[in-house]
Amino acid sequence: MAPNTVLFVCVENACRSLMAEAMFNAHPPPEWRATSAGTQPAAAPNPRTERMLHEIGLELPPHPPQLLTEEMMRGARHVITMGCLDSASCPARLRTMEVQDWALPDPAPLDDAGFRRVRNDLRALVEGLRREIVIGEARRRAVVSELR
Repeated sequence: MAPNTVLFVCVENACRSLMAEAMFNAHPPPEWRATSAGTQPAAAPNPRTERMLHEIGLELPPHPPQLLTEEMMRGARHVITMGCLDSASCPARLRTMEVQDWALPDPAPLDDAGFRRVRNDLRALVEGLRREIVIGEARRRAVVSELR
């Protein structure tokens, strides 16, 4: 069975969405994984993204910033945006989907302390998402078990 997918989306896929992917995949619920993409991907991750992940014992995802595709959107069980729904670069299809928007500020223009605040807020949100998925899966299994 293919894993269930969480898709993290931001504009450049250079900071927030890459960090969220790394955080989620460090301890994913069973049969789950995350990926990330951008509506206008940067040529490379923001150099501070790797450093900020290393500070909390994580590595960058193995892919460079990548373009959000229709296939990614269709294949995801959860789509989480980082605030790009307000951007003109957001694809119309994404605006019509059921998404959760975390509306975190872009850390790129912030100083290191601001970048860390965004990272730490993101870490708490990812942990909450993990808990939500685990609880939802347990409920789903209980319902299936009762129906048998």
